[in-house]
Amino acid sequence: MTMNPLPHNDSAVRVVLVAITKHGAQQTAQLARQLPQASVCVAEKFAPLMAGLPNLVRAYNGAFRDEIATLFTEFDQVVFFVSLGAVVRLIAPHLKSKDEDPGVLVVDDAGQFVIPVLSGHVGGANAMAEQVAGLLGATAVLTTASDVGKTIAVDILGRELGWKVEAPKLNITRVSAHVVNGEPVAVVQEAGSPNWWTRPTPLPATIHQFKKFEDVDLNHFKAVLWITHAEVTAERWQQLDERLVVYRPPQAQVA
Repeated sequence: MTMNPLPHNDSAVRVVLVAITKHGAQQTAQLARQLPQASVCVAEKFAPLMAGLPNLVRAYNGAFRDEIATLFTEFDQVVFFVSLGAVVRLIAPHLKSKDEDPGVLVVDDAGQFVIPVLSGHVGGANAMAEQVAGLLGATAVLTTASDVGKTIAVDILGRELGWKVEAPKLNITRVSAHVVNGEPVAVVQEAGSPNWWTRPTPLPATIHQFKKFEDVDLNHFKAVLWITHAEVTAERWQQLDERLVVYRPPQAQVA
């Protein structure tokens, strides 16, 4: 029997902290105090450990695997205090695509590591892992190539600034490969905020910046990231084949 319906969080990103053991529930309570807008999902017998928290609590009674579909539907980030292997098996039947699946994270039993398991970039699990790790005094274990290599994440560049990606998925895949492989890539910025590079490390030397598309010698670059309000013609897409990704900032943003 399920005791309480899962609520939506009031915050923009709907987060739920999940535990199935007593120790996991204790860890969940520790993190929940620092994330008061997050919801909590624990077995009914561990619900008393959540007493006094401002968080919304779901206490389930029955097989935990029956909760996964609801967690995937109701939340954007699911933080498990459950073993990695168990999480992989539990979520496997519910996976759809990186554009639909929530971010999934695992915190190890000692609270030392936070591991993004699913939807690291598009789903925001990498950023969530770094936030959770900071709160727990843990280490975020990032395995996506752009994060390890401290370079541009092509699929989410400028997302926090409201930019929209305009490109076939194949282009994003191919251009991402060129970026993480350290091949020469041109970034042409004709619009949008200039504050899109937010890593503490310098922009990699293989990334070359231009103010106008016409200034780029296309023979010298494996790919082009074009930040613009201008129309991109069919001929231009064909010319660059799978080497082009376009970003559309809000009209009010001027480079």
